[in-house]
Amino acid sequence: MASDIEIARSIQLKDIGAIAAQLGIGEDQIERYGRYKAKLPLHLIDREKAAKNKLILVSAISPTPAGEGKTTVSIGLAQGLNRIGKRTTAVLREPSLGPVFGIKGGATGGGYSQVLPMEDINLHFTGDFAAIEKAHNLLAALIDNNLQNKKNNLGIDPRTVAWKRVMDMNDRALRKLVIGLGGTTGGVPRETGFDITAASEIMAILCLSDDLIDLKRRFGNIFVGFTYDKQPVFARDLHAPGAMAALMKDAIKPNLVQTIEGQPAILHGGPFANIAQGTNSIIATRMGLSLSDYVVTEAGFGFDLGAEKFLDIKCRTAGLSPNAIVIVATIRALKYHGGAGLKNLTEPNPDAVAKGLPNLEKHLENAKLFNVPCVVAINKFTSDSAEEIQVIQERCAELGVPVNVADVWGQGGAGTTDLASTVAALADGNTTPFTPLYDWEWSVEEKIRTIATKYYGAGSVEFQAKAKTDLKRISTLGMDKLPVCMAKTQKSLSDNPDLIGRPQGFTLTVREIELAAGAGFLVPITGEMMRMPGLPEVPAANGIDIDDEGNISGLF
Repeated sequence: MASDIEIARSIQLKDIGAIAAQLGIGEDQIERYGRYKAKLPLHLIDREKAAKNKLILVSAISPTPAGEGKTTVSIGLAQGLNRIGKRTTAVLREPSLGPVFGIKGGATGGGYSQVLPMEDINLHFTGDFAAIEKAHNLLAALIDNNLQNKKNNLGIDPRTVAWKRVMDMNDRALRKLVIGLGGTTGGVPRETGFDITAASEIMAILCLSDDLIDLKRRFGNIFVGFTYDKQPVFARDLHAPGAMAALMKDAIKPNLVQTIEGQPAILHGGPFANIAQGTNSIIATRMGLSLSDYVVTEAGFGFDLGAEKFLDIKCRTAGLSPNAIVIVATIRALKYHGGAGLKNLTEPNPDAVAKGLPNLEKHLENAKLFNVPCVVAINKFTSDSAEEIQVIQERCAELGVPVNVADVWGQGGAGTTDLASTVAALADGNTTPFTPLYDWEWSVEEKIRTIATKYYGAGSVEFQAKAKTDLKRISTLGMDKLPVCMAKTQKSLSDNPDLIGRPQGFTLTVREIELAAGAGFLVPITGEMMRMPGLPEVPAANGIDIDDEGNISGLF
């Protein structure tokens, strides 16, 4: 069986000018990064036109070590929609180098449902992550410079500064550091550390901004810390936004590439879904809707994380509303949620599939809360048996939810035409805006409790002492009307990663609540959140190589 990279290499790519032409964009309107990648200028966005076209959201059941394949399904569905005559663009996130060199390997889909050129996209791409890293670290440098110098010193209390530095690599040794050592010329000693670039607030801001001016405004709103006399300090007080935005002048433009079947795909941004909103940029989504009749996009992790934030934060910020939702499930993942061991997931076990269905059912119930029509996509693997597939089909029929098998890895768009027809019919028939889960005007506690009890299935919410202190600070700063972006494990509907399936009646514990004022949301922290991942014992990087002709191997 050919690997993803071998399949990708077998494809004769189209010149990016030909891909742009499919969207009605002339050669003089794209900014080329070689033959197969280009930036799209923001003036191509037409909000009036975008509002008339169809937005399709792809999400999934709770993730498992077996994988669900949302990106692969998203690309395959976009290809399938094009095959049935629906002018469609896939609009997705960009991969982070951390997972590429860590556990996952490449993150551009798989098999015959990939975006290309996969090596370029996975390795540096057009430099967006580097620009985000530089803008983030510039603010960090300005903070420490202000602490060091007497002139224009704001009197920032170093103990209150929460702004770390970032890099796009897994490196656990950088999680906690003491900086400023080396005497009076080395800066003011304080505790800090590094997060991975995808967890940066700059990334979240990029993906929620309307344009360069809005980006700069949001940069100014970044909360830095407090002065010794308890006054809040923001990035604008350090005169940082202009220079930070200048570093982002190209990164703010979405990237045009192609699917393996030679159709348009737009990639832009890549925020974490268990810390931030987990979706591509508002700019990219509007761009796709301006240039095609249908847009297929995805939200990170399960429907409880990325999809909720996509709807309650991104869509409400941008005035967007999805016309249809696709929830991806795999036989292997359902068996895992049903108690089957990781080593036994390829063995036929219809009973384990049935026992795992409550997880899927909860995500379907949650989709109904938003009043958006939904379809289940069974991402097919060669080990799936007809009996196991039938278990899902019968249960979906009982629930009145359409379901289609999608052979996206093996057949690409040809394996999703049935799913595409179902999705198109749902999207075309839905003109009603979605129903938000909560009102931004509610108290912070009420917003959190609503998500926890109504959406996750918790019985109660416990706010620890630090969280209660944070609530008072947020209210004092007048930030309590912001939406909440829950930081929670992706492995469970609860805040305990070991509670797989459909846990109910648990207590969700909120340890603290961070203020992402630039992004425009609050981040309630539940459990231990990893913002700087470590490499596994045998990292994917060990298998990546390049020969003397420049051919890369080991990406998968």
